[in-house]
Amino acid sequence: MFKKVLIANRGEIAVRVIRTLKRLGIASAVVYSDADRRSLHVQYADEAVCIGPAPARESYLNIDKVIQAALFAGCEAVHPGYGFLSENAGFADAVSAAGLTFIGPPAGAIAMMGDKIAAKELAVSAGVPVIPGYDRAIKDLDEALAAAAGIGYPVLLKPAAGGGGKGMRIVSGPGEMEAALSVSRKEAGKSFGESTVFLERYIEKPRHVEIQILADAHGHIVHLGERECSIQRRYQKVIEESPSPAVSEALRRRMGEAARSLAKKAGYINAGTLEFILDAGGDFYFLEMNTRLQVEHPVTELVNGIDLVEMQVRIASGEALPFKQEEVRMQGWAMEARICAEDPARGFMPSTGMVTRYAEPRGKKIRVDSGVDTGSHISIYYDSMMAKVICHGQDREEARTALIEALNGYHIEGFATNVDFVNSVLCHPEFAQGHLHTGFIDAHFDGSTPKRRPEPEHLNLMALAATLIYHVRNVAVRESLRPMVSRIGRQKDRGQIHSYRVRSLDDAFRIELNGSLEDRHWEITVNEKTYLVKTPEFQFYRRRLALEIDGQIHRFRLRAEQSFFFASFNGITRLFEMYNPREWDLIRYMPKRSEKIADDALVCPMPGLVVDVRAAKGDRVFRGQTLVVLESMKMESGVASPIDGVIAEILVEAGQAVEAQQVMIRFQKNGPA
Repeated sequence: MFKKVLIANRGEIAVRVIRTLKRLGIASAVVYSDADRRSLHVQYADEAVCIGPAPARESYLNIDKVIQAALFAGCEAVHPGYGFLSENAGFADAVSAAGLTFIGPPAGAIAMMGDKIAAKELAVSAGVPVIPGYDRAIKDLDEALAAAAGIGYPVLLKPAAGGGGKGMRIVSGPGEMEAALSVSRKEAGKSFGESTVFLERYIEKPRHVEIQILADAHGHIVHLGERECSIQRRYQKVIEESPSPAVSEALRRRMGEAARSLAKKAGYINAGTLEFILDAGGDFYFLEMNTRLQVEHPVTELVNGIDLVEMQVRIASGEALPFKQEEVRMQGWAMEARICAEDPARGFMPSTGMVTRYAEPRGKKIRVDSGVDTGSHISIYYDSMMAKVICHGQDREEARTALIEALNGYHIEGFATNVDFVNSVLCHPEFAQGHLHTGFIDAHFDGSTPKRRPEPEHLNLMALAATLIYHVRNVAVRESLRPMVSRIGRQKDRGQIHSYRVRSLDDAFRIELNGSLEDRHWEITVNEKTYLVKTPEFQFYRRRLALEIDGQIHRFRLRAEQSFFFASFNGITRLFEMYNPREWDLIRYMPKRSEKIADDALVCPMPGLVVDVRAAKGDRVFRGQTLVVLESMKMESGVASPIDGVIAEILVEAGQAVEAQQVMIRFQKNGPA
C-alpha cells in the first residue's frame, strides 16, 4: 500500500479522494492554482502545492508541473480524479516515467478507449453491439455531408477525445452541418486539446445506461451493475441512479458480460465505465468507455457497499480484487443529483461568486460530496459542478423522495445554483414513474420551467410554511414590545385563531392558524383544507424550516423581506405576499405600477471572457441576432440582441473579461429598426 498519494485534481472529487486516503491511513497531497488558494481540497489535504495561474492550461493541465509537485511532496502515486488529465495517456506515461504509480489504467488502454473511433472498432471485434456510424475521423465539410448521407439523418457529431458532452452536436439535415461541425471542433479543441470529430446515427429517445467495471492486474474483471444516466441537459448528466428502472436481471447480465468482454479485449486494469445507449426495444449499443472514475460513482458505491476509490488504490498497488462476480450483490436503490453553479432562469448561464451561506442536508440516507463551504469562491475558470447529493433507499421511490427532501434542505447563497431545477425534475410525475430518456428535460421543460403547473398541494404547503413563519415573527415582535404596553384598561383577548390572505403570482390562499408557539401544535387551514402541523423545536435555522405536516417531515427554504417571503420547496420557487384580512380588503384601492425595461443596451448575462464581437458601430441588427460570443467554464455562448435597432456604441472587445450585468453594447434611442 502507498504511503502518500498526490491528487491531480480539485474541487469535490479531490475532497472525496482525500476522505478515502485518510481512512486507509495514506497521506494526501494536492495541487492548486492561484484561484484555488482557499479551496476546500487545499484545506483538507495533508499537503498542498501551488502549480500556477488560474487558467487550467497553466496549472491543472500542465503535466510537468503536476509531476514536479508529486515528486516535491514525496508521493509514490498519483490519482487523477476525473476531468483535466484523468484520461490523458501522455500524462499516465509521464507519471510512470517519473517513477510514480498512476492510479488508473495503463496508458495504452487510455489511448485506445479514449479514442472513440478506435474504441468502437475494438467493440466490434469483441462482439459488442455498436451504433451505426462513420468509422473514420471527419476531415472536412464535404466528407461530413457524404458520411451523414450514408448513415441517414439525424446524426450526432462527437469529439474523438474527451467526454461530458462537450463538442457534441445533433445535425438534423445538411443545412445544419457546416455550423455544427465548426462549433463541435472548436469546443473539442478547447476542452481536450484535440479537435478530431466523427459521426454516428442519432437514436431518438434513447436511455443512457452505463456499466461499472473493476479489473485487477491478475486477470480478474467484475462488473458492479448499471447506472441510469438518461436525465441530461446539453449532454451533461443531471441526475443518475442505480439500478436502472429499465434493466431486468437478464439484460443486466448481458450488458455486464459485454462490458467485461470489451475490458478484457482492451487489456484494461483498474476502474472504468462502459457507456451504452438503450433503445425503446431493449437493444443496447456501445457508446464509449470512460477510463477513469465517473462523477456518478457514488450511486454504485451505495448499492454495492464498495468504496471504488479504495478499490482503485488497492488495484494500483498490485492487490487482487477481494471478490468474484458471483459475489456482487446490489442492495436497494441510490439516486444522485449534481449541484452546479449556474442560473436556470437565465438559460443555465454559469454563475460565479462567493458562497455566503452554506448548509448541507444530513441524515442516514444522505451523502453529500462537496468541494465548497462558506467562504468558497466559484470562478469562471473551471467546471460549474461544485457538489453532489446522493440518497439511498430500499426501493426507487424511497431513494427519490429522500433526495427531494435532501435538496429541500440544501442551502447555498451567494450566487445562483440549479438545486431547485434538479428538484423539479425529481418531482415530475414522468420521472417518478421511471419514463426516462436523454431528451426528457427538453420534452417536459421550457428552459428551466416545467411545462405543467405546480402541484396545488405543494403550493398549499409553501403558503402554509411562509405564513407560519410570518405569524411567529409578528408574535415575537409583539411580545418584545409587551413591557412598553400600558397596563391601564382591560387587555385585549387575541384568541388562538389568526387569519391571513396570501398571494403568489395568480394563486391566492386563505389561511387560518389555530394554535400557539408554546404548545407547538397547530391546525392550519389552507383554502378549506386543514393540516395538522407540529413544530417540535420550531426548526428555522439558516433560512431553513423543518415542519411535521400530517405526520411527515417537510423542509423549506425561506427568505423574508418584511411581508414578502421567497420560498423554495420540491423544485418550486415562489414569492409569497402576506396580508391580514383588512389589508386584503384595501388592496383593491392600491395603484398598479408599470415598469418599462430599458431596451437601449445589451447586458452581459454572465461573467466570462469575450471571444468575439460580431457587429460594429452603426450596424443595423435584429432581435435574436448574436452580437457577442462569451466563453465561461470552457463553454461558448452567444448573446443575442434584445431588439431590432442600430448600434450606437460597443463597449467590449475580444479577450476582455466581463462581469454579469455589465453593459456591452448600446443601441441608438428611437433609431431606425
